[in-house]
Amino acid sequence: MNSLPGSTSGAAKNLDILVVGEILADVIVRAADPRPTFGQVERYVDSVDLVMGSSSVIFACGAAALGLRVAMAGLAGDDALGRFMLAAMAERGLDTSAVRLVPKMPTGASVVLASAVDRAILTAPGTTPFMRVDDVPPELVRRARHVHAGAVYVMDGLRPELPSLFRTARAGGATTSFDTNWDPTETWQGGIRQILPETDVFLPNEVEATRIARESDPEAAARALVAMGARVVAVKLGAAGAIAIAADGRLARCRAPHVEPVDTTGAGDTFDAGFITAWLAGRPIEECLAIAVACGSLSTRGIGGTAGQPTLDEAEALARAAGLLP
Repeated sequence: MNSLPGSTSGAAKNLDILVVGEILADVIVRAADPRPTFGQVERYVDSVDLVMGSSSVIFACGAAALGLRVAMAGLAGDDALGRFMLAAMAERGLDTSAVRLVPKMPTGASVVLASAVDRAILTAPGTTPFMRVDDVPPELVRRARHVHAGAVYVMDGLRPELPSLFRTARAGGATTSFDTNWDPTETWQGGIRQILPETDVFLPNEVEATRIARESDPEAAARALVAMGARVVAVKLGAAGAIAIAADGRLARCRAPHVEPVDTTGAGDTFDAGFITAWLAGRPIEECLAIAVACGSLSTRGIGGTAGQPTLDEAEALARAAGLLP
């Protein structure tokens, strides 16, 4: 069994995960080659879709699809995109009582230029940098078994306060996790080393892990990040699968099952949701990794980050069919 289980349930812990993070809409532009040609050149693409975006929201929706009770805390603008995001999250079963629509501020949005195997992202952050710990209701923190922070590198207001939030959550019996996403400053610092000692599960991808740890190899990076204080580090390796290392030295590896991708947007966030769902259930890190890889792979079946997200039964079925689970 996992030696690092989530907090024991009780009358007050009636929420599985509280997600704190950014709320942005995604405009997905899909084509075999979605790169624009400047000089006022017009090109046809396969599709343009407005969907729920942002790492934090995709994670929250993924966890809800897997059967967990999830609340979202964040800021959006009091505009058409903000209301779209609020309604879409509610349709997915998220508790949105801690989502605040801010007057006279725009909701953030990303234009995602996506091929079947890669993507480029242009983001207007909107309300994202302005969220603070004061925007997270203490009652939701007390009710949550687990607190997850998404896209920490773009949360300029929240990031320096995150160690304090995580300490409060842990003192109340919850566990914690976070993902950074890309660092727009490309310094790969920003207080991440201060967050790690208050973190139960850190969920970077290979580039993020190696740059933060200043290591060229993902396994060496994961070990370095554990040494900085994280109790478990799970590193996403794309088509190569993933690895996870725990503070007790256990190393797990998992290859990726074959899935024909439609859109890879949000696959890493759905991986995160799968890992935390299995981890909160007390499963060993090998099984957490298998469920996470299956979730990330299946999420590529639909356009955008949430359309293809699996149920737990679907993720387990793929993991077993691929020989990732017994």
